[in-house]
Amino acid sequence: MSTTKTVRFTLNGELREIHVPGDLSLLEVLRERFKLKSLKDGCAPQKECGCCLALIDGLPKVTCSIKVEQVEGRSITTLEGVSGNERQLYADAFQAAAGLQCGFCTPGLVLRIKHLTDQDRPLERDEIARALDGHLCRCTGYVKIIDAVQLINAAKRGGGLPATVEDGGVGSRLKRYQGAELTLGTRPFVNDLEAPGMLYGAVTFSAHARARVLRIDTSKALALPGVVRVATAKDVPGDRWVGQIYKDWPCFVAEGEEVRYVGDVLAAVAAVDRRTARQAAQLVEVEYEVLPPVLDPRRAIEPAAPQVNPKHDNVLSVTEITRGDTKAVLAASAHVVSGTWQTQRIEHLFLEPEAAFAVPLPDGRLHFYTQSQGIFDDRRHVAAVLGVPEDRVFVELVPNGGGFGGKEDMTIQAQTALLAHLTNRPVRLALSREDSVRMHPKRHPITMHYRVGCDAEGRLTAAEVDLLGDSGAYASVGGKVLERAAGHACGPYRIPALSLKATAAYTNNPPCGAMRGFGVNQTSFAIEGCLDMLAAKVGIDGWEMRWRNGVRVGDVFTSGQILEKSVGLEKTLLAVKDSYYAARATGRAVGIACAVKNSGIGNGAIEFGKCRLTIETDGSIGLYTGFTEMGQGLLTILIQCAVEVTGLPASLFRPQVNSRFEVGTGQTTGSRGTLLAGRSVIDAATRLKADLDAGLRLPDLVGRIYEGETKIDDTTAPGQTKNGKIKTHTAFGWATQVVILDETGKVERVIAAHDVGRALNPQQCEAQIQGAVHMGLGYALTEELPCKDGLPVTHKLREIGVLRAQHMPEVEVILVEEHEPEGPFGAKGVGEIGLVPTAGAVAAALEAFDGTRHMRLPMKDSPAAKAINVGRIPDADRDQWH
Repeated sequence: MSTTKTVRFTLNGELREIHVPGDLSLLEVLRERFKLKSLKDGCAPQKECGCCLALIDGLPKVTCSIKVEQVEGRSITTLEGVSGNERQLYADAFQAAAGLQCGFCTPGLVLRIKHLTDQDRPLERDEIARALDGHLCRCTGYVKIIDAVQLINAAKRGGGLPATVEDGGVGSRLKRYQGAELTLGTRPFVNDLEAPGMLYGAVTFSAHARARVLRIDTSKALALPGVVRVATAKDVPGDRWVGQIYKDWPCFVAEGEEVRYVGDVLAAVAAVDRRTARQAAQLVEVEYEVLPPVLDPRRAIEPAAPQVNPKHDNVLSVTEITRGDTKAVLAASAHVVSGTWQTQRIEHLFLEPEAAFAVPLPDGRLHFYTQSQGIFDDRRHVAAVLGVPEDRVFVELVPNGGGFGGKEDMTIQAQTALLAHLTNRPVRLALSREDSVRMHPKRHPITMHYRVGCDAEGRLTAAEVDLLGDSGAYASVGGKVLERAAGHACGPYRIPALSLKATAAYTNNPPCGAMRGFGVNQTSFAIEGCLDMLAAKVGIDGWEMRWRNGVRVGDVFTSGQILEKSVGLEKTLLAVKDSYYAARATGRAVGIACAVKNSGIGNGAIEFGKCRLTIETDGSIGLYTGFTEMGQGLLTILIQCAVEVTGLPASLFRPQVNSRFEVGTGQTTGSRGTLLAGRSVIDAATRLKADLDAGLRLPDLVGRIYEGETKIDDTTAPGQTKNGKIKTHTAFGWATQVVILDETGKVERVIAAHDVGRALNPQQCEAQIQGAVHMGLGYALTEELPCKDGLPVTHKLREIGVLRAQHMPEVEVILVEEHEPEGPFGAKGVGEIGLVPTAGAVAAALEAFDGTRHMRLPMKDSPAAKAINVGRIPDADRDQWH
């Protein structure tokens, strides 16, 4: 421990004096000692995300890398210290511009923007983008953040703000629910919550990708002053094994068992402060018998390979789709192309690292606060680990700071709950950024072999496809990801004859599970490349190739489903046609790609949407759902659905996500939140409307509960039919994106035309697509998370490769509305499809620029990537990466 020092500084206008270890970070002091929770810990101590920004002597500085002793005599301003009128300006501007989604990064951005706009001068978009380089936003794509900055700057120089939309139903630009609180940092995230007597948690991870655990010694950790409890596998009163589909993942690895990846947990610590807990976790001594890890999925599925997971053999899943005689059809085709495409492991890099908070209640129950994408799954797992009935765990969502699929799985929920159970005290456990990168599942790397043919006019004839995905050490939803990749492997195109096999393999690499796009991004990159190669052989351009092959109503989808409704692909192609040809006419390098993405899990799953509307004594209406808000704006959309049906003001509705009612509906995944939750809200709101139409007023209805429920049970699993039909999914979104490069090969402009069914909130829908394009460009050009010996080679944000504001091109979004009869008010999911076609369009543009056909992601050796100053991992050991 460092020497305690007395440090004096001015904080938000008040002189402060504290006695603390001098090497504590200023962020820790401001958050934990002064309870200033507008500052968020997104990457400490990397100083890369900007979430912990404060003004020090008037200059914006990130506080995670500044020691408290360095601010002796200085003046510090946090967002809490900004005047009320100015705070209102920022809140209103971000709401008017739709400049926030999850909101985790926004308070830090606001202080940077304050400094920038206090300079009282015009600000161009490029200058604003460069000024925001110290900040990461994983949700918005920065476009609407820059819009907000321009509004703020204009207002400070005498202009006015556009009015925020305070009320409205479907189709309105209703402001984001709790958007003002998120902008100003007053709506807490899990790691902001506190309770009297609270302890802090930390975990001990495996040092190896594969090893037998011989001994776990916690004595040194227990001896550290401030440590209250250390838990290991032997302290679990219930079932240690968790998992979404297979219970193949232990929340603690026991002595005598194997660790299977470097994110396996061996011990968990509860201590009086975070620093002590983390120090104690490092003092846990583990003796291993190190074993050779299985790191190559191709080797993993060989018969002689060591079994990675004791609950399942190394072939996690196989999906096969066959129709027609592909070999004969390919042999008769005018043109055939083939190749191997490879996509990379990707880190979700949600800005809010994983955190959980467990509070024992006086009646013996546990109040469990989670940021999960499936709170009822968390309840089920936590109760099983503790060995108690589910009704002994009250679970509550704290809307999270980004998920993108990465918060579907159990990470530290069970360990947090166990520590609270063992100590009978509240415990909050939050991972550091390094631990987060180490622990949670990633996007699958997939190796894809394609052989595709067409006739002389370019009409596709047949395809042979083989996919192999690395699912890592635990199943997560890896089998379903490869199933989805298989079902979308031909993209939005007619291919009459198909022979396809998709395999998910266990390895000792970090698990891979759900990430935005869910396997479809990978196969889209490959099939779009095949279309471009065939178009060149036929002698037609990319747009024409896609027009000739795009599916229409009545065509057969990859999975065998006959498309009966709401196919807006043609409309998206027409929406970009003029821009595509205009750019080509000026000599620009242009790429085009199309996409399809399901709404709803489908594939034979029975899916529910559930809602409860409760009329409260204060005149508000509780809106209870089981789906997670993670920045996509779901709670706002559900309010709009309720307003549309009832005609009541939006301000009356209070969305809640907790276990007061049994509204569990599984994970918020598969672009199904709007589809299922929206339908259930309509059902409940229709019942309320009936009472209102009968002449009753809300005061007459206090205490009433209106139930809404929807069920989808007509989809079919691969290889199966129902009533003679294949229906793999309820609904599909469709899209076309065009990428235009400048004269140096840098991405200059993206045009994204998306069939969204119905834009329930056009502004937020547009923002979702802009954010997805940002993520898609990173996927295409700079993002990767390679491993060496099963350990990620980096956890640094810049090296992982997420784009900054200055790297974003102009993004034009065109909303196409092809009514979906099974969706709420005609809507279909839009959360994932926004980045499905992006990499394919970028690859096509790059080939047009210099003739290079890229078949591996990220395309780091391209001029478009070289123009970007992130994603540059030191690669001396690249030959050992996997």
